[in-house]
Amino acid sequence: MSVWEALILGVVQGITEFLPVSSSGHLVLLDTILGIREPTLAFHTAIHMGTLAAVVSVLRRDIWNLIRNIAQPLTLYLIIGTIPTVIAALLFMDLIEQAFASAAPLGFAFLVTSALLVVSDKLYHRNEKPGGLPAKLASPAQPRLQSEMNWVDALVIGVFQAVAIVPGISRSGATISAALSRRLDRDFSARFSFLLSIPAILGATVLHLRELGEIARGGIMAAEGTIGLLPLLVGTVSAGVVGFFAVRFTIKIVRERSLAGFAVYTGALGILVLTDQFITNFVF
Repeated sequence: MSVWEALILGVVQGITEFLPVSSSGHLVLLDTILGIREPTLAFHTAIHMGTLAAVVSVLRRDIWNLIRNIAQPLTLYLIIGTIPTVIAALLFMDLIEQAFASAAPLGFAFLVTSALLVVSDKLYHRNEKPGGLPAKLASPAQPRLQSEMNWVDALVIGVFQAVAIVPGISRSGATISAALSRRLDRDFSARFSFLLSIPAILGATVLHLRELGEIARGGIMAAEGTIGLLPLLVGTVSAGVVGFFAVRFTIKIVRERSLAGFAVYTGALGILVLTDQFITNFVF
């Protein structure tokens, strides 16, 4: 893997990790387009650490409040929300690695992301102004605040995050959609989704410590190339820098606007991928 390829992947990771469009799906798609054949799951995990640094920086006040008062409901809800992902990762690790090595499920997975965004948006708000414009994204029932969250909400969001292990299904899109479908406040839905990403990324890092250690000691050798330390650092730093701005932008978007535009994008991308997989075969 070249430094330029690592930079491209890092920038894409930083942009797409927090937008509801699936960073893992875009990375697998780019690996296929660029012809990268190295064992990239460890590299993907490493550049996720860059976006982890970004989300920790942006949500530092939320995290500090958790640290200062660890015995609070939000801590319990983050634990509950993490459990389904841990179970899925342990039970289906081989299938997950195969999904990352093969782009086969990408087209359908992007369409699943699109459907999640559309359905959650419909469930969240139904009122419209004359002309079809959202009435400040409000529905007859007031959104539920953080103080009104319960363990069922956390479990539902966690199950959606576990499903999003499949590349092409957006983790942020799935968790935010789940939170909105439960009528949780839009700003809190985004923040809880990003807080929930922290243990998920840390867990993935632990599972791939051996591969990351091999990279640090001199690179992982593969049949068609090597992932070295310099590409790893370039990809991770670029993901972190771009991700810092992306997470702030995404919170603003979720707070103020509908997610339907992202559904159109992931739907179109899914159709394009499926068309190429089954008809044109330009990339796949």
